[in-house]
Amino acid sequence: MNIVLFAGPEVARPLPRQDPRARHILEVLRRVPGDSLDVGLIDGPRGKATVVAVHETELILSFIWQESAPAPEVITLIVGLCRPQSSRRVLREAATLGVARMFFVRTERSEPTYADSSLWSTGEYQRHVRSGVEQAFATRIPTVIAGMELAEAIIEAEAEIRIALDNYEGIKPLHQVAAPGAATLVLAVGSERGWTAAERVQLVDAGYQLAGMGSRVLRTETAVTAGLSVIKAATGAWDAGVTPDTRQP
Repeated sequence: MNIVLFAGPEVARPLPRQDPRARHILEVLRRVPGDSLDVGLIDGPRGKATVVAVHETELILSFIWQESAPAPEVITLIVGLCRPQSSRRVLREAATLGVARMFFVRTERSEPTYADSSLWSTGEYQRHVRSGVEQAFATRIPTVIAGMELAEAIIEAEAEIRIALDNYEGIKPLHQVAAPGAATLVLAVGSERGWTAAERVQLVDAGYQLAGMGSRVLRTETAVTAGLSVIKAATGAWDAGVTPDTRQP
């Protein structure tokens, strides 16, 4: 992780030694009393924490925060429910690239049992999202909802620009559809076998433009990563990016 995230109430109390963040600070970053590290307040500002003391059962930190939080993300991602392992990659990579929301939807071609995976029922998905945000040196945690119907997601994800990736009828290049300056944008990516004809009609009727990224057929997780990357570049989202000196591979 390139930044260690904390919820608001956590900064006022010691960090237990068994907490994965404490182990990361001591064993990976090898911080000792007096050393500092990059930290973030979830959905708030970044800052610096100083290790004040290391006790047998807890770690004492002091925090200094920047004045402002990073800007909110503007992209909502709709993705057809896919195999849990693929969904894990989508969660992590989309959170790293930066989205405001992720809706994992039931589609006509997705396996119904995917919605019942322990990935969703146990809350495991939150770990993958947080890992992606920490990798990105960011603080904003995307909202994630799994098991929605496509129709529900279309209503919930109302946005200024609406795009659906499609290998068959997506004749418009994605980079030409994602115009700069949009206040909000939604990207819809089908499940592992793509959209059905009826779902294409449903999306188009809701104002979605069908777009493509060439003739190659991509896995869902690859399409999400590539699609978000194209959109970020085309909309200028990366133009003012600053990469921290503390970054790690």
